[in-house]
Amino acid sequence: QSLPQQKLLTWLSVLECVEVFAEMGTARVWGEMGRWTIIVLIQLAKAILRLLLLLWYKAGIQTSPPIVPLNREQQQPLHPQDVEDNSSGKDQTYVGKRSNRVVRSLQSTPFLQSRHWGSPQLREESQSRRVEEMNQLPTPLGLQETIAESVYITRPLLHLLSLGVWGQRSWKPWLLSAILDISSLSLLSDLKDLNRRERAELRRRTILLLYYLLRSPFYDQYSEGRILLLLRLLADYVPGVGFVTRPLMDYLPAWQKIYFYNWG
Repeated sequence: QSLPQQKLLTWLSVLECVEVFAEMGTARVWGEMGRWTIIVLIQLAKAILRLLLLLWYKAGIQTSPPIVPLNREQQQPLHPQDVEDNSSGKDQTYVGKRSNRVVRSLQSTPFLQSRHWGSPQLREESQSRRVEEMNQLPTPLGLQETIAESVYITRPLLHLLSLGVWGQRSWKPWLLSAILDISSLSLLSDLKDLNRRERAELRRRTILLLYYLLRSPFYDQYSEGRILLLLRLLADYVPGVGFVTRPLMDYLPAWQKIYFYNWG
């Protein structure tokens, strides 16, 4: 990735990290008008950055979060002693004669700070597999797939525009957003030879379609009573589940009112 593309990904990640805080803080200071203003500005900025990545830098199917979180255990480099042992041909492992268990040789034990408790072969395989995944180029998108990804990127803006035209109680914004999401996924489903990261992103988008059960006005008219009843039954009749379901019952109404939680 080029330096400008990395900067775009960084700014996009920052926006996704602070969007909920910005919405709640603006609503507390400037009220409902300020809240919707910051929502529109953040969604507009995210759409511009994602369209630049898609159309200018050919980034392909974009993931959320844009920058994959760092796994420090897998990124931990080998100790120089391990490298010297590999180059000198020393055996790093010992296989038990009766148990066939693979254990690390005492001669190749690293310092405590860089020590891990897994098999050396498994660690090297996971590191090489992770490096290979990170170095995979995005799958080239044709015209149909580019349109589908553009629809997915601009869907929040179209939803906000429809909210301004028809109001928050209307079914039209909810239906428009659902149609755009399903259409985008249907067009992208024809892609073959996707890498692992892109397949995981499409699965994530498919699972997020369940959020439409929690989005107004469907939630207000159909889902709310049924979901709360189910959580209450689980809390009352299933031992131990109440520790999770009762706080969830209190949290769900507040979560549902935050735009970036259920629409962002």
